[in-house]
Amino acid sequence: MTRRFRMLVLVVVMLVITAVGTVVLWARHDDREPVTILGTWTAKQGEQFEAVLRSFGIPFRYQGTAAQREVLLSKVQSGEPPDIVIMPSIGELAEYAEQDLLEPLDALYDPEEYGGPWKPTGSGSGHVYWVPVKADLKSIVWYREGERPAASPAPLRSWCMGMSDDGTSGWPGTDWIEDLVLQQQGPDVYEKWALNKERRDWWRGDAVRTAWESWASLLRQDRAAARHALLTDHRGDPDGNGLLFEGWGGCTLEHQGSFAPSFYKDEARRARMTDSARLLPGGDGRLRGREVTGDFAALFGDRPQARELIRRLASKEGQQKWAATTNVFSANRRVAPHGSAVEREIARRLGEGPRCLDASDVMPPAVRDAFYEAVLLTIARAAAGRDIDIPGVLADVQRVQDAQTAQGTDRSAAPRTVCSTT
Repeated sequence: MTRRFRMLVLVVVMLVITAVGTVVLWARHDDREPVTILGTWTAKQGEQFEAVLRSFGIPFRYQGTAAQREVLLSKVQSGEPPDIVIMPSIGELAEYAEQDLLEPLDALYDPEEYGGPWKPTGSGSGHVYWVPVKADLKSIVWYREGERPAASPAPLRSWCMGMSDDGTSGWPGTDWIEDLVLQQQGPDVYEKWALNKERRDWWRGDAVRTAWESWASLLRQDRAAARHALLTDHRGDPDGNGLLFEGWGGCTLEHQGSFAPSFYKDEARRARMTDSARLLPGGDGRLRGREVTGDFAALFGDRPQARELIRRLASKEGQQKWAATTNVFSANRRVAPHGSAVEREIARRLGEGPRCLDASDVMPPAVRDAFYEAVLLTIARAAAGRDIDIPGVLADVQRVQDAQTAQGTDRSAAPRTVCSTT
């Protein structure tokens, strides 16, 4: 018997049947225990986040992992979820909320302090279940100081690209597809696809297929570069300074979010960025919107200490401290820009619309995972010099989407909008 179970003062048993038929026994934690937090930040950024948490004066125990979804699912199924989880996947959080596993955050922060599209839009019950504690910009391309790219689409060999990640390989490719849909079709079509509005065959439709073909045309240019991208970690070598500064094959550009400098380490001061629209294949170079992402905090337990920690982290003061300490970005509109000229420029662009949340982050997890797999299959076929069969690849994702729709799954906690100009 674990120490946690020996210290139980109240046990509330809830039977939750998950998609794999697992029975979950829910247990309330002893109020004397530290607040448990599960997040994605590791290494230096994890240490910086812990320093911010310590300043709140609330005992805590933080676990950072790149395999967060697997770790969280295991903890939930074992009946010992963390008090707080911080993750980018709103679609996953919505599923937990719809199973009554998350606590409402209605009185813990002022939603009006947060700009769209990070600002929670509420659920069918009128509650909000997550709060943005970090924001990032994705429709950008990084290059090395003094090597500004030409204003035209770049060939595959110019791109520093890696698809591998712990437990979530393929997501860097979904960023490419999402940005292409946004720049080619605009925010209205992007939002309808991301939220499966109008229940159309979005995955087999022209908008997604055109974006996918644009990316595939890039991958077909060089089998060796495609193979390298498939087998390479998006962060680069653990002992290196990120893909951009490793420069495999002479690559000089990286389509990556505003968090990329954390991979560049000592070379980050030489990194510069520009809007992605003019460098993407198959477009007219016009910037129609900016893809953004966020990390959202949610409560699995209702202990006062956990609620207070969320309140402090989401406040203007907490967000200002987190942003200033770690050079990250906040969706809180009261937090002042900070850092270098590049960081201030990112903060400015994060404030300009239209902005659209990462589409895969708001999709149901099953659809998101099928999206990841389709990206990996596409690049694997390009690396092998085989026919990619884009209609077949997208039909597979559509079947997963159709199965989700046919199940009539409760999506009342899912976001109502993805794009915003406010």
